[in-house]
Amino acid sequence: MPQRLDGVVLLDKPAGMSSQGAVTAVKRALNADKAGHTGTLDPMATGLLPICLGEATKYSQDLLEADKRYIAQVRFGIKTDTGDAEGQIIEEFLLPEFADLAAARQALDGLLPAFSGSITQVPPMYSALKRDGKPLYEYARAGLEVERAARAVEIHSIQWTDIQWPVATLEVSCSKGTYIRVLAEDIGAALGCGAHLVGLRRTEVGHLSLAHSITLDSLLHSVSSYADFVLPVDALLQSLPHLTVDEQQAKRLEMGQRVPLTASPKYPLAEALVRIYRATAAPHNFIGTADWRSGVLHPKRLISQAH
Repeated sequence: MPQRLDGVVLLDKPAGMSSQGAVTAVKRALNADKAGHTGTLDPMATGLLPICLGEATKYSQDLLEADKRYIAQVRFGIKTDTGDAEGQIIEEFLLPEFADLAAARQALDGLLPAFSGSITQVPPMYSALKRDGKPLYEYARAGLEVERAARAVEIHSIQWTDIQWPVATLEVSCSKGTYIRVLAEDIGAALGCGAHLVGLRRTEVGHLSLAHSITLDSLLHSVSSYADFVLPVDALLQSLPHLTVDEQQAKRLEMGQRVPLTASPKYPLAEALVRIYRATAAPHNFIGTADWRSGVLHPKRLISQAH
Protein backbone atom coordinates (compact mmCIF):
# COMPACT_ATOMS: atom_id res chain seq x y z
CA MET A 1 0.00 0.00 0.00
CA PRO A 2 1.36 3.47 -0.88
CA GLN A 3 2.64 5.42 2.10
CA ARG A 4 2.37 9.08 3.02
CA LEU A 5 5.68 10.67 2.24
CA ASP A 6 6.05 14.44 2.47
CA GLY A 7 9.00 16.22 0.89
CA VAL A 8 10.84 17.13 -2.28
CA VAL A 9 13.07 15.14 -4.61
CA LEU A 10 15.38 17.19 -6.80
CA LEU A 11 15.51 14.91 -9.82
CA ASP A 12 18.04 15.17 -12.62
CA LYS A 13 15.57 14.17 -15.35
CA PRO A 14 17.03 11.99 -18.09
CA ALA A 15 16.54 12.73 -21.78
CA GLY A 16 13.64 11.03 -23.51
CA MET A 17 11.33 10.97 -20.50
CA SER A 18 8.30 13.19 -20.02
CA SER A 19 7.97 15.17 -16.82
CA GLN A 20 4.87 13.18 -15.85
CA GLY A 21 6.73 9.96 -16.59
CA ALA A 22 9.47 11.09 -14.21
CA VAL A 23 6.90 11.83 -11.50
CA THR A 24 5.36 8.38 -11.93
CA ALA A 25 8.78 6.70 -11.74
CA VAL A 26 9.74 8.52 -8.53
CA LYS A 27 6.33 7.95 -6.97
CA ARG A 28 6.55 4.23 -7.71
CA ALA A 29 10.16 3.92 -6.54
CA LEU A 30 9.35 5.52 -3.18
CA ASN A 31 5.90 3.94 -2.88
CA ALA A 32 4.52 7.43 -2.25
CA ASP A 33 0.79 8.05 -2.23
CA LYS A 34 0.90 11.49 -3.88
CA ALA A 35 3.37 13.25 -6.17
CA GLY A 36 3.56 16.08 -8.69
CA HIS A 37 6.09 18.29 -10.44
CA THR A 38 6.69 22.04 -10.42
CA GLY A 39 6.65 22.74 -14.15
CA THR A 40 7.37 20.59 -17.18
CA LEU A 41 10.61 19.90 -18.96
CA ASP A 42 10.39 18.79 -22.60
CA PRO A 43 11.21 15.09 -23.08
CA MET A 44 14.39 16.05 -24.96
CA ALA A 45 15.57 18.23 -22.07
CA THR A 46 17.51 17.03 -19.05
CA GLY A 47 18.19 18.55 -15.68
CA LEU A 48 16.46 19.84 -12.61
CA LEU A 49 12.87 18.70 -12.09
CA PRO A 50 11.74 19.25 -8.49
CA ILE A 51 9.19 16.55 -7.62
CA CYS A 52 6.83 17.24 -4.75
CA LEU A 53 5.61 14.41 -2.54
CA GLY A 54 2.55 14.46 -0.29
CA GLU A 55 2.01 17.80 1.43
CA ALA A 56 4.75 19.44 -0.66
CA THR A 57 2.38 19.34 -3.66
CA LYS A 58 0.51 22.25 -2.04
CA TYR A 59 3.50 24.46 -2.79
CA SER A 60 4.31 23.35 -6.33
CA GLN A 61 2.55 26.42 -7.74
CA ASP A 62 5.06 28.66 -5.97
CA LEU A 63 7.90 27.14 -8.02
CA LEU A 64 5.94 27.44 -11.25
CA GLU A 65 6.30 31.17 -10.73
CA ALA A 66 10.06 30.96 -10.07
CA ASP A 67 12.89 32.02 -12.35
CA LYS A 68 14.81 29.29 -14.20
CA ARG A 69 18.35 28.82 -15.49
CA TYR A 70 19.25 26.72 -18.55
CA ILE A 71 22.23 25.56 -20.57
CA ALA A 72 21.18 25.31 -24.23
CA GLN A 73 22.98 24.03 -27.32
CA VAL A 74 21.90 25.96 -30.41
CA ARG A 75 22.51 24.63 -33.94
CA PHE A 76 22.53 27.38 -36.55
CA GLY A 77 21.59 26.97 -40.22
CA ILE A 78 18.61 24.64 -39.77
CA LYS A 79 14.99 25.24 -38.73
CA THR A 80 12.71 22.44 -37.53
CA ASP A 81 8.95 22.40 -37.08
CA THR A 82 9.28 21.97 -33.30
CA GLY A 83 12.22 24.29 -32.76
CA ASP A 84 14.35 21.44 -31.47
CA ALA A 85 16.18 18.34 -32.67
CA GLU A 86 13.10 16.13 -32.26
CA GLY A 87 11.26 17.90 -35.08
CA GLN A 88 11.37 17.61 -38.83
CA ILE A 89 13.71 19.87 -40.80
CA ILE A 90 11.64 22.50 -42.58
CA GLU A 91 14.35 24.85 -43.88
CA GLU A 92 18.12 24.95 -44.33
CA PHE A 93 20.24 28.06 -44.81
CA LEU A 94 23.73 28.95 -45.93
CA LEU A 95 25.77 29.64 -42.83
CA PRO A 96 27.60 32.93 -42.36
CA GLU A 97 31.34 32.53 -42.88
CA PHE A 98 33.62 33.77 -40.14
CA ALA A 99 37.35 34.36 -40.45
CA ASP A 100 38.00 32.70 -37.11
CA LEU A 101 36.40 31.77 -33.79
CA ALA A 102 36.89 35.30 -32.46
CA ALA A 103 34.86 36.70 -35.35
CA ALA A 104 32.11 34.14 -34.74
CA ARG A 105 31.99 35.05 -31.06
CA GLN A 106 31.86 38.76 -31.86
CA ALA A 107 28.93 38.21 -34.22
CA LEU A 108 27.05 36.02 -31.75
CA ASP A 109 27.74 38.34 -28.80
CA GLY A 110 26.39 41.21 -30.88
CA LEU A 111 23.00 39.49 -31.06
CA LEU A 112 22.44 39.17 -27.32
CA PRO A 113 21.57 42.74 -26.26
CA ALA A 114 18.34 42.43 -28.25
CA PHE A 115 17.49 39.32 -26.21
CA SER A 116 18.25 40.72 -22.77
CA GLY A 117 15.84 42.26 -20.30
CA SER A 118 12.16 42.42 -21.17
CA ILE A 119 11.42 40.75 -24.52
CA THR A 120 8.38 39.26 -26.25
CA GLN A 121 7.95 35.73 -27.54
CA VAL A 122 5.27 34.06 -29.63
CA PRO A 123 4.59 30.67 -27.96
CA PRO A 124 5.43 27.71 -30.22
CA MET A 125 2.76 25.54 -31.79
CA TYR A 126 4.40 22.51 -30.22
CA SER A 127 3.53 23.49 -26.66
CA ALA A 128 1.01 22.54 -23.98
CA LEU A 129 -0.71 25.93 -24.06
CA LYS A 130 -4.40 25.45 -24.71
CA ARG A 131 -6.72 26.95 -27.29
CA ASP A 132 -10.44 26.12 -26.93
CA GLY A 133 -9.54 23.46 -24.37
CA LYS A 134 -7.06 21.67 -26.61
CA PRO A 135 -3.24 21.82 -26.36
CA LEU A 136 -1.54 23.64 -29.22
CA TYR A 137 0.56 20.58 -30.04
CA GLU A 138 -2.61 18.71 -31.04
CA TYR A 139 -3.34 21.37 -33.66
CA ALA A 140 0.29 21.24 -34.79
CA ARG A 141 0.21 17.45 -35.19
CA ALA A 142 -2.90 17.84 -37.34
CA GLY A 143 -1.00 20.27 -39.58
CA LEU A 144 -2.89 23.32 -38.33
CA GLU A 145 -1.44 26.59 -37.10
CA VAL A 146 -3.46 28.91 -34.90
CA GLU A 147 -2.76 32.52 -34.06
CA ARG A 148 -0.86 33.06 -30.80
CA ALA A 149 -0.44 36.35 -29.02
CA ALA A 150 3.10 37.44 -28.16
CA ARG A 151 3.90 37.32 -24.46
CA ALA A 152 6.35 39.35 -22.41
CA VAL A 153 9.11 37.45 -20.60
CA GLU A 154 12.22 38.57 -18.76
CA ILE A 155 15.76 37.48 -19.64
CA HIS A 156 17.83 38.24 -16.54
CA SER A 157 21.15 37.14 -18.02
CA ILE A 158 22.30 35.53 -21.27
CA GLN A 159 25.76 34.60 -22.51
CA TRP A 160 27.56 32.22 -24.86
CA THR A 161 29.71 29.79 -22.87
CA ASP A 162 31.14 27.78 -25.78
CA ILE A 163 31.20 28.11 -29.57
CA GLN A 164 31.90 25.18 -31.88
CA TRP A 165 30.44 26.72 -35.01
CA PRO A 166 27.76 26.05 -36.21
CA VAL A 167 26.81 24.94 -32.66
CA ALA A 168 27.01 27.37 -29.76
CA THR A 169 26.17 26.91 -26.09
CA LEU A 170 24.01 29.48 -24.35
CA GLU A 171 23.47 30.01 -20.62
CA VAL A 172 20.19 31.75 -19.83
CA SER A 173 18.54 32.93 -16.63
CA CYS A 174 14.91 33.83 -17.29
CA SER A 175 11.43 34.34 -15.93
CA LYS A 176 8.65 31.77 -15.90
CA GLY A 177 7.02 31.13 -19.25
CA THR A 178 10.19 31.62 -21.30
CA TYR A 179 10.53 29.19 -24.21
CA ILE A 180 14.21 28.45 -24.82
CA ARG A 181 13.28 26.83 -28.16
CA VAL A 182 11.74 30.11 -29.29
CA LEU A 183 14.75 32.04 -27.99
CA ALA A 184 17.05 29.85 -30.12
CA GLU A 185 14.85 30.28 -33.19
CA ASP A 186 14.65 34.04 -32.73
CA ILE A 187 18.42 34.36 -32.31
CA GLY A 188 18.87 32.29 -35.48
CA ALA A 189 16.45 34.58 -37.33
CA ALA A 190 18.37 37.63 -36.10
CA LEU A 191 21.56 36.14 -37.55
CA GLY A 192 19.71 35.43 -40.78
CA CYS A 193 20.37 31.70 -40.90
CA GLY A 194 17.78 30.05 -38.66
CA ALA A 195 18.52 27.83 -35.66
CA HIS A 196 17.09 25.13 -33.43
CA LEU A 197 17.88 23.54 -30.09
CA VAL A 198 19.98 20.38 -30.07
CA GLY A 199 20.35 20.19 -26.29
CA LEU A 200 18.75 21.70 -23.21
CA ARG A 201 19.59 21.27 -19.53
CA ARG A 202 17.86 23.06 -16.67
CA THR A 203 20.26 23.88 -13.86
CA GLU A 204 18.18 26.02 -11.49
CA VAL A 205 14.54 26.48 -10.48
CA GLY A 206 14.24 29.45 -8.15
CA HIS A 207 16.73 28.89 -5.34
CA LEU A 208 16.98 25.13 -6.05
CA SER A 209 20.05 23.87 -7.90
CA LEU A 210 20.94 20.87 -10.04
CA ALA A 211 24.06 20.51 -7.87
CA HIS A 212 21.88 18.96 -5.15
CA SER A 213 19.90 16.64 -7.43
CA ILE A 214 19.79 12.86 -7.76
CA THR A 215 19.55 10.87 -10.98
CA LEU A 216 16.66 8.50 -11.51
CA ASP A 217 19.06 5.58 -11.78
CA SER A 218 20.66 6.45 -8.45
CA LEU A 219 17.25 6.81 -6.82
CA LEU A 220 15.98 3.49 -8.19
CA HIS A 221 19.05 1.65 -6.95
CA SER A 222 19.56 3.56 -3.71
CA VAL A 223 20.08 1.55 -0.56
CA SER A 224 20.21 4.64 1.64
CA SER A 225 17.32 6.04 3.66
CA TYR A 226 14.82 8.52 2.20
CA ALA A 227 16.37 11.22 4.39
CA ASP A 228 19.45 11.20 2.15
CA PHE A 229 17.59 12.49 -0.91
CA VAL A 230 14.03 13.50 0.11
CA LEU A 231 14.24 17.10 1.25
CA PRO A 232 11.73 18.52 3.74
CA VAL A 233 8.60 20.26 2.45
CA ASP A 234 9.93 23.73 3.29
CA ALA A 235 12.94 23.20 1.01
CA LEU A 236 10.68 24.66 -1.71
CA LEU A 237 10.21 27.88 0.22
CA GLN A 238 13.65 28.86 1.50
CA SER A 239 13.60 32.14 -0.41
CA LEU A 240 10.67 33.35 1.76
CA PRO A 241 11.20 35.12 5.10
CA HIS A 242 10.12 33.08 8.12
CA LEU A 243 8.40 33.69 11.44
CA THR A 244 8.01 31.50 14.54
CA VAL A 245 4.81 31.11 16.56
CA ASP A 246 4.02 29.46 19.89
CA GLU A 247 1.80 26.40 20.22
CA GLN A 248 -1.38 28.35 20.88
CA GLN A 249 -0.79 30.58 17.86
CA ALA A 250 0.03 27.52 15.75
CA LYS A 251 -3.28 25.88 16.67
CA ARG A 252 -5.20 29.04 15.78
CA LEU A 253 -3.52 29.20 12.39
CA GLU A 254 -4.30 25.52 11.77
CA MET A 255 -7.97 26.28 12.44
CA GLY A 256 -7.82 28.97 9.76
CA GLN A 257 -7.83 31.87 12.19
CA ARG A 258 -5.83 35.07 11.81
CA VAL A 259 -3.12 35.64 14.38
CA PRO A 260 -1.69 39.01 15.49
CA LEU A 261 2.07 38.69 15.73
CA THR A 262 4.94 41.09 16.24
CA ALA A 263 7.47 40.58 13.44
CA SER A 264 10.98 39.52 14.21
CA PRO A 265 13.44 42.44 14.11
CA LYS A 266 15.15 40.53 11.32
CA TYR A 267 12.01 40.88 9.19
CA PRO A 268 10.46 44.34 9.76
CA LEU A 269 7.89 43.63 7.08
CA ALA A 270 4.80 45.58 6.22
CA GLU A 271 3.41 42.89 3.92
CA ALA A 272 4.82 39.59 2.66
CA LEU A 273 4.25 35.90 2.11
CA VAL A 274 6.12 34.12 4.92
CA ARG A 275 6.77 30.56 6.05
CA ILE A 276 5.64 29.75 9.57
CA TYR A 277 7.23 27.45 12.15
CA ARG A 278 6.08 26.40 15.61
CA ALA A 279 8.61 26.92 18.37
CA THR A 280 9.48 23.24 18.67
CA ALA A 281 12.28 21.11 17.33
CA ALA A 282 12.41 20.05 13.67
CA PRO A 283 11.47 18.11 11.59
CA HIS A 284 7.71 18.58 12.17
CA ASN A 285 7.75 22.25 13.13
CA PHE A 286 6.88 23.67 9.68
CA ILE A 287 3.25 24.77 9.62
CA GLY A 288 2.88 26.30 6.18
CA THR A 289 2.68 29.74 4.62
CA ALA A 290 0.76 32.82 5.63
CA ASP A 291 0.26 36.35 4.38
CA TRP A 292 1.80 38.83 6.79
CA ARG A 293 -0.15 42.09 6.66
CA SER A 294 0.10 44.95 9.14
CA GLY A 295 1.10 42.79 12.09
CA VAL A 296 -1.42 40.01 11.41
CA LEU A 297 -0.79 36.54 9.99
CA HIS A 298 -3.44 35.34 7.53
CA PRO A 299 -3.08 31.55 6.98
CA LYS A 300 -2.63 30.66 3.32
CA ARG A 301 -1.40 27.10 2.67
CA LEU A 302 -1.00 24.89 5.72
CA ILE A 303 0.28 21.33 5.80
CA SER A 304 -1.66 18.55 7.44
CA GLN A 305 0.08 17.50 10.65
CA ALA A 306 -1.55 14.04 10.68
CA HIS A 307 0.95 11.19 10.24
